[in-house]
Amino acid sequence: MLGAAAVNVRLPLDLLGSGSPRERSHLAISLLNAKALERHVSGASAFLGTRAEQDGFVLMAAFLLTFLFIRTSARMIRAEVSWWPGNVTTEGGLHIHHLVWGICLVLLSGFLSIALNPVSPWSEVLAAGFGIGTGLTLDEFALWLRLEDVYWAQEGRESLDAVIVAALLGGLIVLGLSPIDAVNDSPGISIVIGVTINVLLCVIAILKGRLLLGLIGVFVPLASAVAAIRLAAPSSPWARRFYRPGSRKLSRCNARFERSRARRARVFDVIGGAPTTVIATATAAPTEESTEHS
Repeated sequence: MLGAAAVNVRLPLDLLGSGSPRERSHLAISLLNAKALERHVSGASAFLGTRAEQDGFVLMAAFLLTFLFIRTSARMIRAEVSWWPGNVTTEGGLHIHHLVWGICLVLLSGFLSIALNPVSPWSEVLAAGFGIGTGLTLDEFALWLRLEDVYWAQEGRESLDAVIVAALLGGLIVLGLSPIDAVNDSPGISIVIGVTINVLLCVIAILKGRLLLGLIGVFVPLASAVAAIRLAAPSSPWARRFYRPGSRKLSRCNARFERSRARRARVFDVIGGAPTTVIATATAAPTEESTEHS
């Protein structure tokens, strides 16, 4: 049992007629995945008590700080702040995007970390290097996905999506959560059924267009369980299959997700800056210099 901090679903397995008495008793799936938390509270393992956890924390901190810095730098260049350094451009006029430096740093720090297996403090140094490279690279995720400069276009918002997904999943791993922690310690069929239910909830959430909750549900099943019972996104495979055109349910999900998209756009404007298409509606068409970024 996982204690009061966990929300458990109990499934009797006696009907299956197989396995040991212990396996046939019950299957407990923690919807909050509180095992890691309970281990820390009980003193079984202190938070960041291992080198791997420390390196992971350093990596995530470097990743988030680098993203915030480089996105701020790009917005300063876009606003043509005179005292802020400009883009990196060669004598021939080639603009070097910061994802190039990020990819090189990820490759270098990752190779050295694997090849040398360094001890502290060098393991933390390489973890920081990997995190910095990841921040530089994912900030321009939309560019290497589409192979064109869409940094300030509407498609550039895909970079923010990638950063959010990476930050959440990386943070869950650093906290010590594991998909297997979502089930109890019973061996055999109990674990198989528990993991199967967890995967099924995640798949339903993703089919309903709730990718982020589906991914979080791998570690915290409550997230995918909530997504599985809520309305699907209008453009999702689930809505196209089960929501008839003109139905009340489709109208409800259209209205709900329109409000959600508006809130999401406002938050992304604060974090990453408004897309060029939005600015162009209120002002003159952007010049070539206004679309540059570091």
